[in-house]
Amino acid sequence: MPCAICGDTGWKTIEIDGVSRVTRCECWQRAAVDRFAREAEIPPRHEACDLDTFHDYNDSLSKAVGRARRFVREFPAVDRGLLFLGRPGLGKTHLAIACLKLAAHAKGMRGVFHDTRQLLRRIRQTYDPVTRRTETERDVVNAVIGTDLLVLDDVGAERATEWVEEMLHLIVNTRYNERRPTIFTTNYPVEAPPDAKHAETLLERVGFRMYSRLQEMCDFVELEGVDYRELGPNPTIEALSRLTKRGSQTHRALPGPTAKAQLKARFKSAEPAPDLKWPGGKAGS
Repeated sequence: MPCAICGDTGWKTIEIDGVSRVTRCECWQRAAVDRFAREAEIPPRHEACDLDTFHDYNDSLSKAVGRARRFVREFPAVDRGLLFLGRPGLGKTHLAIACLKLAAHAKGMRGVFHDTRQLLRRIRQTYDPVTRRTETERDVVNAVIGTDLLVLDDVGAERATEWVEEMLHLIVNTRYNERRPTIFTTNYPVEAPPDAKHAETLLERVGFRMYSRLQEMCDFVELEGVDYRELGPNPTIEALSRLTKRGSQTHRALPGPTAKAQLKARFKSAEPAPDLKWPGGKAGS
Protein backbone atom coordinates (compact mmCIF):
# COMPACT_ATOMS: atom_id res chain seq x y z
CA MET A 1 0.00 0.00 0.00
CA PRO A 2 1.52 3.37 -1.05
CA CYS A 3 2.58 5.83 1.62
CA ALA A 4 -0.30 8.21 2.36
CA ILE A 5 2.12 11.13 2.79
CA CYS A 6 4.50 10.87 -0.18
CA GLY A 7 2.93 8.25 -2.43
CA ASP A 8 6.13 6.20 -2.20
CA THR A 9 8.28 8.93 -3.74
CA GLY A 10 10.34 9.17 -0.54
CA TRP A 11 9.88 12.95 -0.42
CA LYS A 12 7.32 15.14 1.33
CA THR A 13 6.58 18.86 1.21
CA ILE A 14 6.98 20.98 4.32
CA GLU A 15 6.63 24.72 4.90
CA ILE A 16 9.32 26.75 6.68
CA ASP A 17 8.74 30.47 7.21
CA GLY A 18 6.11 30.49 4.48
CA VAL A 19 8.41 28.77 1.97
CA SER A 20 7.62 25.30 0.66
CA ARG A 21 10.49 22.86 0.83
CA VAL A 22 10.91 19.13 0.34
CA THR A 23 12.46 16.71 2.77
CA ARG A 24 12.73 12.97 3.19
CA CYS A 25 9.52 11.24 4.22
CA GLU A 26 9.35 9.11 7.37
CA CYS A 27 8.67 6.02 5.24
CA TRP A 28 11.99 6.53 3.42
CA GLN A 29 13.79 6.96 6.75
CA ARG A 30 12.27 3.73 8.10
CA ALA A 31 13.25 1.88 4.93
CA ALA A 32 16.78 3.32 5.17
CA VAL A 33 17.10 2.03 8.75
CA ASP A 34 15.95 -1.45 7.66
CA ARG A 35 18.31 -1.40 4.68
CA PHE A 36 21.22 -0.36 6.85
CA ALA A 37 20.51 -3.16 9.34
CA ARG A 38 20.59 -5.70 6.51
CA GLU A 39 23.74 -4.33 4.89
CA ALA A 40 25.50 -3.97 8.25
CA GLU A 41 24.66 -7.62 9.07
CA ILE A 42 23.47 -6.70 12.56
CA PRO A 43 21.92 -9.81 14.16
CA PRO A 44 18.14 -9.50 14.70
CA ARG A 45 18.61 -9.84 18.47
CA HIS A 46 20.68 -6.66 18.51
CA GLU A 47 18.79 -4.49 16.01
CA ALA A 48 17.23 -2.42 18.81
CA CYS A 49 20.52 -1.64 20.56
CA ASP A 50 21.17 2.04 21.15
CA LEU A 51 22.96 4.16 23.73
CA ASP A 52 19.75 5.44 25.31
CA THR A 53 18.58 1.94 26.29
CA PHE A 54 21.93 0.87 27.74
CA HIS A 55 21.80 0.35 31.54
CA ASP A 56 24.79 2.27 32.93
CA TYR A 57 24.20 1.32 36.57
CA ASN A 58 27.78 2.00 37.76
CA ASP A 59 30.62 4.44 37.09
CA SER A 60 32.49 2.07 34.80
CA LEU A 61 29.48 1.63 32.49
CA SER A 62 28.65 5.34 32.57
CA LYS A 63 32.18 6.15 31.45
CA ALA A 64 31.90 3.56 28.67
CA VAL A 65 28.67 5.15 27.40
CA GLY A 66 30.30 8.57 27.55
CA ARG A 67 33.27 7.36 25.51
CA ALA A 68 30.90 5.76 22.99
CA ARG A 69 28.96 9.01 22.61
CA ARG A 70 32.17 10.96 22.03
CA PHE A 71 33.24 8.47 19.34
CA VAL A 72 29.87 8.81 17.58
CA ARG A 73 29.95 12.60 17.82
CA GLU A 74 33.44 12.83 16.27
CA PHE A 75 33.08 10.07 13.66
CA PRO A 76 34.41 9.90 10.96
CA ALA A 77 37.09 12.40 12.07
CA VAL A 78 38.51 9.98 14.65
CA ASP A 79 42.13 8.92 15.02
CA ARG A 80 41.46 5.81 17.09
CA GLY A 81 38.84 3.10 17.34
CA LEU A 82 37.47 1.52 20.52
CA LEU A 83 38.04 -1.77 22.29
CA PHE A 84 35.34 -2.64 24.83
CA LEU A 85 36.66 -5.26 27.23
CA GLY A 86 35.18 -6.98 30.24
CA ARG A 87 33.58 -10.17 31.44
CA PRO A 88 30.54 -11.64 29.66
CA GLY A 89 27.15 -10.04 30.11
CA LEU A 90 28.19 -6.41 30.60
CA GLY A 91 26.80 -5.04 27.33
CA LYS A 92 29.95 -4.72 25.21
CA THR A 93 28.20 -5.88 22.03
CA HIS A 94 25.27 -3.56 22.78
CA LEU A 95 27.61 -0.55 22.95
CA ALA A 96 29.54 -1.55 19.84
CA ILE A 97 26.40 -1.98 17.73
CA ALA A 98 24.91 1.25 19.07
CA CYS A 99 28.05 3.08 17.92
CA LEU A 100 27.87 1.36 14.53
CA LYS A 101 24.24 2.34 13.98
CA LEU A 102 24.65 5.95 15.08
CA ALA A 103 28.04 6.69 13.55
CA ALA A 104 27.59 4.92 10.24
CA HIS A 105 23.88 5.21 9.46
CA ALA A 106 23.20 8.69 10.85
CA LYS A 107 26.15 10.12 8.91
CA GLY A 108 25.59 8.19 5.69
CA MET A 109 28.68 6.00 6.07
CA ARG A 110 29.04 2.29 5.44
CA GLY A 111 29.39 -0.02 8.41
CA VAL A 112 29.33 -3.74 9.14
CA PHE A 113 29.19 -6.02 12.19
CA HIS A 114 30.96 -9.37 12.39
CA ASP A 115 31.32 -11.94 15.13
CA THR A 116 35.02 -12.79 14.75
CA ARG A 117 34.52 -16.57 14.76
CA GLN A 118 31.70 -16.43 12.22
CA LEU A 119 33.73 -14.14 9.96
CA LEU A 120 36.66 -16.55 9.98
CA ARG A 121 34.29 -19.44 9.27
CA ARG A 122 32.83 -17.54 6.31
CA ILE A 123 36.30 -16.97 4.89
CA ARG A 124 37.16 -20.67 5.31
CA GLN A 125 34.00 -21.67 3.46
CA THR A 126 35.24 -19.88 0.34
CA TYR A 127 37.92 -22.58 0.07
CA ASP A 128 35.40 -25.44 0.15
CA PRO A 129 34.45 -26.65 -3.38
CA VAL A 130 31.48 -28.56 -1.96
CA THR A 131 29.63 -25.42 -0.82
CA ARG A 132 30.13 -23.76 -4.25
CA ARG A 133 30.00 -20.28 -2.78
CA THR A 134 30.03 -17.48 -5.34
CA GLU A 135 32.19 -15.19 -3.18
CA THR A 136 35.94 -15.65 -2.89
CA GLU A 137 38.28 -15.11 0.04
CA ARG A 138 39.31 -11.81 -1.51
CA ASP A 139 35.67 -10.72 -1.86
CA VAL A 140 34.96 -11.30 1.84
CA VAL A 141 38.19 -9.82 3.13
CA ASN A 142 38.07 -6.74 0.88
CA ALA A 143 34.51 -5.98 1.98
CA VAL A 144 35.57 -6.13 5.64
CA ILE A 145 38.70 -4.08 5.05
CA GLY A 146 36.95 -1.45 2.93
CA THR A 147 33.92 -0.60 5.06
CA ASP A 148 33.99 2.80 6.76
CA LEU A 149 33.34 1.40 10.24
CA LEU A 150 33.87 -2.22 11.27
CA VAL A 151 32.78 -3.94 14.47
CA LEU A 152 34.68 -7.15 15.31
CA ASP A 153 32.86 -8.83 18.18
CA ASP A 154 34.37 -11.30 20.67
CA VAL A 155 38.01 -11.03 19.61
CA GLY A 156 40.13 -13.72 21.28
CA ALA A 157 37.35 -16.32 21.39
CA GLU A 158 38.55 -17.97 18.18
CA ARG A 159 40.85 -20.98 18.36
CA ALA A 160 44.38 -19.70 17.75
CA THR A 161 46.11 -21.08 14.66
CA GLU A 162 48.73 -19.60 12.36
CA TRP A 163 46.07 -18.98 9.68
CA VAL A 164 43.71 -17.27 12.15
CA GLU A 165 46.46 -15.01 13.42
CA GLU A 166 47.59 -14.06 9.92
CA MET A 167 44.06 -13.41 8.64
CA LEU A 168 43.11 -11.20 11.58
CA HIS A 169 46.39 -9.33 11.37
CA LEU A 170 45.80 -8.74 7.66
CA ILE A 171 42.35 -7.26 8.28
CA VAL A 172 43.29 -5.18 11.30
CA ASN A 173 46.64 -3.96 9.98
CA THR A 174 45.23 -2.96 6.59
CA ARG A 175 42.41 -0.99 8.21
CA TYR A 176 44.95 0.68 10.49
CA ASN A 177 47.15 1.69 7.54
CA GLU A 178 44.13 3.04 5.64
CA ARG A 179 42.93 4.99 8.71
CA ARG A 180 39.60 3.18 8.87
CA PRO A 181 38.36 2.99 12.49
CA THR A 182 37.43 -0.34 14.02
CA ILE A 183 35.48 -1.19 17.17
CA PHE A 184 36.37 -4.43 18.97
CA THR A 185 34.87 -6.30 21.91
CA THR A 186 36.53 -9.00 23.98
CA ASN A 187 35.90 -10.97 27.17
CA TYR A 188 39.61 -11.14 27.98
CA PRO A 189 41.31 -8.66 30.33
CA VAL A 190 44.56 -6.78 29.86
CA GLU A 191 45.73 -8.09 33.24
CA ALA A 192 44.29 -11.13 34.98
CA PRO A 193 42.52 -10.33 38.28
CA PRO A 194 44.68 -11.70 41.12
CA ASP A 195 41.72 -13.22 42.96
CA ALA A 196 39.93 -14.79 39.99
CA LYS A 197 40.10 -18.26 38.49
CA HIS A 198 40.20 -16.70 35.04
CA ALA A 199 43.82 -15.82 34.34
CA GLU A 200 44.05 -15.85 30.55
CA THR A 201 44.71 -12.38 29.15
CA LEU A 202 43.98 -10.74 25.81
CA LEU A 203 47.67 -10.87 24.93
CA GLU A 204 47.71 -14.62 25.46
CA ARG A 205 44.64 -15.08 23.29
CA VAL A 206 45.57 -12.92 20.28
CA GLY A 207 49.37 -12.93 20.34
CA PHE A 208 51.91 -10.15 20.49
CA ARG A 209 51.51 -8.68 16.98
CA MET A 210 47.75 -8.34 17.20
CA TYR A 211 47.84 -7.02 20.76
CA SER A 212 50.45 -4.42 19.88
CA ARG A 213 48.37 -3.19 16.95
CA LEU A 214 45.23 -3.00 19.10
CA GLN A 215 47.05 -0.80 21.59
CA GLU A 216 48.16 1.52 18.83
CA MET A 217 44.82 1.88 17.03
CA CYS A 218 42.22 1.76 19.84
CA ASP A 219 41.25 3.30 23.14
CA PHE A 220 40.74 0.47 25.64
CA VAL A 221 37.41 0.92 27.45
CA GLU A 222 37.05 -1.46 30.38
CA LEU A 223 33.58 -2.39 31.64
CA GLU A 224 32.86 -3.75 35.10
CA GLY A 225 29.63 -5.09 36.54
CA VAL A 226 27.45 -8.18 36.64
CA ASP A 227 26.17 -10.58 34.00
CA TYR A 228 22.78 -9.11 33.08
CA ARG A 229 21.84 -12.31 31.24
CA GLU A 230 21.27 -14.02 34.59
CA LEU A 231 18.18 -11.84 34.97
CA GLY A 232 16.60 -12.67 31.61
CA PRO A 233 15.52 -10.15 28.96
CA ASN A 234 15.08 -6.47 29.79
CA PRO A 235 16.33 -6.45 33.41
CA THR A 236 15.40 -3.46 35.55
CA ILE A 237 17.87 -1.21 37.31
CA GLU A 238 16.56 -2.52 40.65
CA ALA A 239 17.19 -6.13 39.63
CA LEU A 240 20.70 -5.24 38.44
CA SER A 241 21.40 -3.54 41.75
CA ARG A 242 20.36 -6.65 43.68
CA LEU A 243 22.52 -8.84 41.42
CA THR A 244 25.45 -6.46 41.97
CA LYS A 245 25.22 -7.01 45.72
CA ARG A 246 25.25 -10.80 45.53
CA GLY A 247 27.53 -11.15 42.46
CA SER A 248 27.21 -13.04 39.18
CA GLN A 249 27.34 -16.82 39.30
CA THR A 250 28.72 -16.98 35.76
CA HIS A 251 31.63 -14.69 36.60
CA ARG A 252 32.72 -17.04 39.38
CA ALA A 253 32.98 -19.99 37.01
CA LEU A 254 35.18 -18.59 34.27
CA PRO A 255 37.81 -21.02 32.94
CA GLY A 256 41.42 -20.90 34.00
CA PRO A 257 44.39 -20.25 31.73
CA THR A 258 45.99 -22.73 29.40
CA ALA A 259 49.70 -23.31 29.65
CA LYS A 260 49.90 -23.42 25.85
CA ALA A 261 48.43 -19.93 25.53
CA GLN A 262 50.75 -18.50 28.15
CA LEU A 263 53.81 -20.07 26.53
CA LYS A 264 52.76 -18.78 23.12
CA ALA A 265 52.32 -15.22 24.41
CA ARG A 266 55.72 -15.24 26.09
CA PHE A 267 57.37 -16.51 22.92
CA LYS A 268 55.69 -13.89 20.73
CA SER A 269 56.50 -11.04 23.07
CA ALA A 270 60.17 -11.97 22.89
CA GLU A 271 60.31 -12.22 19.08
CA PRO A 272 57.56 -10.37 17.16
CA ALA A 273 56.93 -11.56 13.62
CA PRO A 274 57.25 -9.27 10.58
CA ASP A 275 54.25 -7.56 8.99
CA LEU A 276 51.92 -9.84 7.06
CA LYS A 277 51.44 -9.89 3.31
CA TRP A 278 48.28 -11.27 1.65
CA PRO A 279 48.02 -14.87 2.96
CA GLY A 280 45.78 -16.45 0.32
CA GLY A 281 45.65 -20.21 0.00
CA LYS A 282 43.86 -22.63 2.27
CA ALA A 283 42.83 -22.07 5.84
CA GLY A 284 45.05 -23.55 8.49
CA SER A 285 43.75 -26.20 10.83
